[in-house]
Amino acid sequence: MVSGKRGAAVWILAGLLGLAGLGALRAWQPPADSAFSVCLLRRVLAIPCPGCGLTRAFGHLARGEWREAVADHPLAPLLALELGLAWLIWGAVLAARLPARQPRWLGDLLIANAGLLCALWLGRLATGSLPW
Repeated sequence: MVSGKRGAAVWILAGLLGLAGLGALRAWQPPADSAFSVCLLRRVLAIPCPGCGLTRAFGHLARGEWREAVADHPLAPLLALELGLAWLIWGAVLAARLPARQPRWLGDLLIANAGLLCALWLGRLATGSLPW
């Protein structure tokens, strides 16, 4: 992690890019045809991946459409909240001028998120409730 004035500039840039992404997702309307999917697994094997539906779900969240977001990917609100909190914590660390180091719990959180994504994917794959 970068600290000092450069760290603050990177943090601000990350926030601006996040807002730009939020604006783009708010305006974006995904094509109905799954042939236009950006998911490589979906295109090659015709099976949605554990993250399939997240982009659409984030687009729904950007428009305030919570039900649609959860229908596209139930973990989208949690992951969006984690991204926002990570950005705020990063800013708090910079403001407090704490040493830049990776928290010990971050690896556990990433493993938990990967496990949740895979468990949800397997459950939705088994029940046929994957998006598309």
